Amino acid sequence: MGCGSSGGCSGCASASTCGSAQQQPQDLTAKLNEFSSVKHVIGVVSGKGGVGKSLVTSLLAITMARKGFKVGILDGDITGPSIPKVFGIKGKAAVDEMGMRPIKSKGGIDVMSVNLLLENETDPVLWRGPIVGNVVKQFYTDVVWEDLDYLFVDMPPGTGDVAITVFQSLKLDGIVVVTSPQDLVSMIVEKAVKMADLMQIPIIGVVENFSYFHCPDNGKDYKIFGDSHIDDVLKRYGLLLLGRLPIDPKVAELCDAGNLEDIATTGLENVALPQ
Repeated sequence: MGCGSSGGCSGCASASTCGSAQQQPQDLTAKLNEFSSVKHVIGVVSGKGGVGKSLVTSLLAITMARKGFKVGILDGDITGPSIPKVFGIKGKAAVDEMGMRPIKSKGGIDVMSVNLLLENETDPVLWRGPIVGNVVKQFYTDVVWEDLDYLFVDMPPGTGDVAITVFQSLKLDGIVVVTSPQDLVSMIVEKAVKMADLMQIPIIGVVENFSYFHCPDNGKDYKIFGDSHIDDVLKRYGLLLLGRLPIDPKVAELCDAGNLEDIATTGLENVALPQ
C-alpha cells in the first residue's frame, strides 16, 4: 500500500523506512566509461565450460569485423582467459587519464582481458567470485571502448554468482548461447536459457559447436558426439539456431598459433545481430 504522497518516494522524508520505497527495484546497471561509445553489447554464454564459448565469441567478432563493423571483445572469463591467445596478442594494456586501453588485434578488433594485465600470461587468477565479478564490471566501466558497433562479452561459464553479476551489471542487448550435441549439455543449456529469461535478457540464438567432423578423405560427416538434441530445446523455447560448427583441426591450429583471424570462413556469416 502506498503512503499517498503526491511527490513520489524520492522527495519523501520517510523514504528510508517506508515499505513502498523499499519495494522500488534497484538499478544495478554499470555505466560505460565517459569516453566510450558502444552501440550494442552482446553476451556469449554457456551453461558449462568446455563447449567452445570463447571460440564462438572470437568467430562472431571476426565475422562482424569482416562486414565492416567496429568490434571489441571483453574477455569476461577471468579465471580462464583465452581471447588474447587466439588473436596472437602478447602486449600489456596501457592506462592513461581516460582509462584502460584495449589492445587491437591485427584485424583491428579491440580486446581487453585479464591476461593483458598479468605479469605472465600463465599466472593463475586465484580470486573469489565477488572479485571476479567486479573485474568484469571494471572492464566495462574503466576501459575506453571507442566508437564500437559491437562489444562481445565472453561471459564466465555456468550460471553462478559471476554470471548473475554480469547479467545485472552490463546492459546487454542480447545473448548468444553456445552448446554441443550431447544430451547432458542440452540440459545445461536449458538452465542458461531459463536464467536469461528470469533476468529478462533477450536470447539472439544458439550456436552448436563440435556438431560434426567432416572427413577430408571420403567427404563424409561423422557425428563424434552422437546425434544432436538441440532441436528439441530450440522448439521448446522458440529459439533460433544460428549455426552448427564442425570439429576442425585447422581451427585448433589457427588458435594455437594466434592466427584465428586468418580463418577462411567462420561458419557464422549468416548470423543477424541487432543493428
